[in-house]
Amino acid sequence: MTTSNWLSLALLLTPVILLALAGLPRSWANAHRAFLRTWVTRWAGLQACLAILLAGGLLTGGFPTLSQQWWTGWEPVSIGVYYDAVTSLMFALVSLVGWVVCSYSQRYLDGEVAQGNYYRWIAVTLGAVSLMVVSGNLLMFLACWIATSLGLHQLLLHYSHRPAARRAAWTKFVISRIGDAALLVAATVLFGEYGTLEFSQLFATIDTQAITPGLQVAGCLIVVGAVTKSAQFPFHSWLPHTMETPTPVSALMHAGIVNAGGYLVIRLSPVLSLTPWVLSGLALIGGITVCYAAIVMLTQTSVKKSLAYSTIAQMGFMMLQCGLGAFSAAMLHILAHSIYKAHAFLSSGSVLSENAAMRGGEQDSTRVVSWARALQAAAISATCLLVAMAACGINPAAKAGGLLLGSILCLALTSWLSQVLATGQRPLVLRGILVCG
Repeated sequence: MTTSNWLSLALLLTPVILLALAGLPRSWANAHRAFLRTWVTRWAGLQACLAILLAGGLLTGGFPTLSQQWWTGWEPVSIGVYYDAVTSLMFALVSLVGWVVCSYSQRYLDGEVAQGNYYRWIAVTLGAVSLMVVSGNLLMFLACWIATSLGLHQLLLHYSHRPAARRAAWTKFVISRIGDAALLVAATVLFGEYGTLEFSQLFATIDTQAITPGLQVAGCLIVVGAVTKSAQFPFHSWLPHTMETPTPVSALMHAGIVNAGGYLVIRLSPVLSLTPWVLSGLALIGGITVCYAAIVMLTQTSVKKSLAYSTIAQMGFMMLQCGLGAFSAAMLHILAHSIYKAHAFLSSGSVLSENAAMRGGEQDSTRVVSWARALQAAAISATCLLVAMAACGINPAAKAGGLLLGSILCLALTSWLSQVLATGQRPLVLRGILVCG
């Protein structure tokens, strides 16, 4: 087989092996929880390494864009891979977050009798999301989309004895079925219009044909499916109520699964770009969601609920970007938000101790010391920006937009660095600079 064949086969098999764990009996999984948690974590790490390797190779030109079918039954059913720059970024993100969540869960759920069943469903959910990302066919994408929702449903019911957990899981279940039905009808309409659901063929066909009523109906239904998955208004109510689930599940959900709606819009952007009124509606939904969720977030006293409304607002802003046609910016937003939100949830248990450290460090501060600390943080962040631009050969005069984005990043880093300096944790500053670099 060629290199492309081996790569596409690896992209299919690594998530499928995780999905196969759904067939394990619950009793066996719980009885062998130590083995299962170790094996799932290591396999997730292997997939993360594969994803990062392939993403680096594709983005540097070492690997080709893949579009390959491995099995075709009858139209439109097929199994294949569609792997391009968008897929590579999303696959690397999902795999990395999944591995971190699996590693974190080892100690978070240590000693629980149902830990084996938890790892069974975390593996199924991670495998379904990963396979959805690399799917080469819209029907295969939809099947993995549904499998992701079903796996998440089981994770939300991890503490099934809690009434709030059951209520949130079933609310999510009902709303997800609305999105599933919309996507299924959209796939049917697209197949009727163009005779294929293969992404490569579909995008090539749509580029050469006029806009049809069927295409506009399909675009509208795709948006419905996306807003249900990404908790957009008026389908947002399920996300803040899922706080009864274990924190690692919240991290995976907010950093990976909720982004599936945005990824769907970006993946099918060649279809949606031909329906301007659909994109306008998506922008309107995103704008309303941002305004609503951002205000409600400020009223929350629970850390996890505040983060949940923050996710809704960020997803709304991302949908607004898609509605305005800024799909590249939306993809960047997904990556940045996912990494931030995974860290925010996994570190939510240490918020009180961090605040206490901040207050302790600021008790003896004067206004002059505070200003000096802020200037020091600004100098460090500006130096990091200038060094990074010089290393990448970026000319500030030729890249005004990049300079503006870099300045915004400097403001964010300045706020963070001043808080860290207030606690006296200077080694943390160095580690943060190395990570940002």
